[in-house]
Amino acid sequence: MGFEFIKKLPIPAEIREEYPVPADLAALKEQRDEEIKKVITGESGKFLVIIGPCSADNEDAVCEYVSRLAKVNEKVKDKLILIPRVYTNKPRTTGEGYKGILHQPDPNKKPDFLAGLIAMRKMHVRVIRESGLTASDEMLYPENWRYVSDILSYVAIGARSVEDQQHRLVASGFDVPAGMKNPTSGDFSIMLNSVYAAQHPHSFIYRGWEVSTHGNPLTHTILRGSVNKYGKNLPNYHYEDLNSLLELYQSMELLNPACIIDSNHHNSNKQFYQQIRIVKEVMHSRKLSPDIHRLVKGVMVESYLVEGSQKVGGGVYGQSITDPCLGWEDTERLIYDIAEYE
Repeated sequence: MGFEFIKKLPIPAEIREEYPVPADLAALKEQRDEEIKKVITGESGKFLVIIGPCSADNEDAVCEYVSRLAKVNEKVKDKLILIPRVYTNKPRTTGEGYKGILHQPDPNKKPDFLAGLIAMRKMHVRVIRESGLTASDEMLYPENWRYVSDILSYVAIGARSVEDQQHRLVASGFDVPAGMKNPTSGDFSIMLNSVYAAQHPHSFIYRGWEVSTHGNPLTHTILRGSVNKYGKNLPNYHYEDLNSLLELYQSMELLNPACIIDSNHHNSNKQFYQQIRIVKEVMHSRKLSPDIHRLVKGVMVESYLVEGSQKVGGGVYGQSITDPCLGWEDTERLIYDIAEYE
């Protein structure tokens, strides 16, 4: 056989029992979930800012970042809802490179998935406890959802996963917003078909069980730019792109039309400082068009304590070891600027 079975991992219920969410934090998450839900449904006029490191590689640095974010949140909470990015598993285009704390709790050591599951859960709980903010993560592996389903307030489905049937079906069982990114090809119809699938009920096999879901009406779109057949990046955050998405939404029977703009990745050509300009253009488009204002519910921004990026083992505390990010000073200023637009 081509598989080497190394060790059997604990099921989610066992990990959750050993590392539980305290009752007070569970109540806080329930409150945050309701606030975020109302933005997606249009009941709230607040704007979502999903912001944080490209990858949550260091618990102390991530928690320091989110604690700073919490202080800013207090100043803008009448207009914005800040959702920290605590991304614990990272897709890799070629399969090479650091894949997140789930794989490697210590980026300098070999993968250890049991330690990774524990580290992932402990970090998310610590984030809530120290900041009062509940986080977002990317669902790279659908079978891992139950390990964090009582912790997360927002889940992104990545560009390479959005066409996958299992991702769509599992997202249909979420009780929190699921953002479906456009695929790397940029095809809006694939992204919207994924939204349609996740908004509807399904029966399927999950973790060895026959399961059924009721559908997730909070599933929506995320625009992250694309790449054409020549490898050239094509942004899709412009006014015309948003109008095109709006027209497609109107042609389909989808609940709660909503879109988040990812200001990095192919939208910025991974030029992290361009995120500031891109976010401001998106905010300007919302001002120009009431329809776009209703459609665009938030932005995604990659930022960390120190701007830029470094290689694994670089030794700079609070600097990304994956994609480059905005630094803290620019991040704080951008959040206040977004609030001014609102």
